[in-house]
Amino acid sequence: MDYKKDFEIFKNKNIVYLDSGATSQRPKYVVDKIKEYYNNKNANPHRGAYSLSLESTNAYEETRKKIAKFINAKHPEEIIFSKNASESLNLIAYSYGLENVKKDEEVVISIMEHHSNLVPWQFVTKKTSSNLKYMYINEDYELSKEEIESKITDKTKIVGITHVSNVLGTINNLKHIIKYAHKKGAVVVVDASQSIPHMKIDVQDLDADFLVFSAHKMFGPLGLGILYGKKQILNEMPPFIMGGDMIEYVYEDKTTFAPLPNKFEAGTQNVEGVVGLGAAIDYIENIGYENIEKQEREVTRYARQELSKLDFVDLYLTPNEENHCSVISFNVKGVHPHDVASILDTDGVCVRSGNHCAQPLLRYMGIDSTCRASFSIYNNKEDVDMLVKSLKKVYNMFSKYIKK
Repeated sequence: MDYKKDFEIFKNKNIVYLDSGATSQRPKYVVDKIKEYYNNKNANPHRGAYSLSLESTNAYEETRKKIAKFINAKHPEEIIFSKNASESLNLIAYSYGLENVKKDEEVVISIMEHHSNLVPWQFVTKKTSSNLKYMYINEDYELSKEEIESKITDKTKIVGITHVSNVLGTINNLKHIIKYAHKKGAVVVVDASQSIPHMKIDVQDLDADFLVFSAHKMFGPLGLGILYGKKQILNEMPPFIMGGDMIEYVYEDKTTFAPLPNKFEAGTQNVEGVVGLGAAIDYIENIGYENIEKQEREVTRYARQELSKLDFVDLYLTPNEENHCSVISFNVKGVHPHDVASILDTDGVCVRSGNHCAQPLLRYMGIDSTCRASFSIYNNKEDVDMLVKSLKKVYNMFSKYIKK
């Protein structure tokens, strides 16, 4: 199936876009729904008794219900809107972490975490005189059962885990991690930013305590994040940001806060972003995750196969294809990733280069940076062929300078 036709950017730009792990492109359907909101429903929600404001409020709150259904949350008020997944993770760290982690207790995360699910826990553990522990990957770039169970202990209060690594594409065994963490009395924070564009997520089936993701990686607009949290836990947490619409009553000397979800949504919200995410969910569901997975697995498998034929390329991925999703990090031997990415760009091939906001992981792997190709439904085998062709061009340009 050719999904490129749904995306106007591919009509306007002659590019091979392989950076969906950073941000996906938006289908025309989503862009049109955002335009429709601005043209017909634009007003401040929750603040007006006039019909236009009520229409805006309805668009906002109906999307909350849609998102709850999309991830199978038990209650719509368990869905909190934020600026992005990073803000959602900071909200959890400040409002839950600082309140619940005590001296000498532990927060456990994996070495493959994005900085957004790492730096806030450094902050929390320093502030609370608790300890930050890491689960390390094995030679297959995976977390072994033994590593998980040796690091999560009776002292562990929070486990932070990415569902899919944004560098390695490794799919972590969330069910086992969550079940074992709960057995030890810990709360689990799941970063689903790299997984939800590619696979169905059911928060009740996973039994996740918190789960976060961003709209812009799943065909939605920039500037919108989602925080899911179990209702009981969210009710016990203090607000993170204070201001309009998250209060109940304000007196000169005290304030009471609004119930969920408003307690965590201070100020005027990104309503058009919420509407855009609702449209993105419609787009995903119209295609169906089974078709998304089929398309992306075929392209990713082909990319693994073709890139592995290049003896001048180092690949960083698990040999287990079933545990791998849509991301391939690589280096051309002897050539800096930034140079590789710049030369690929001359052929219209868009890949990311750098440390991918995962410096501790790359340092553990003994490298400074990589190139990263990340795939979505609009990619096909021809895109992979173009990547391979451009990589051969890179190697030919640098081969006489590379030490054999």
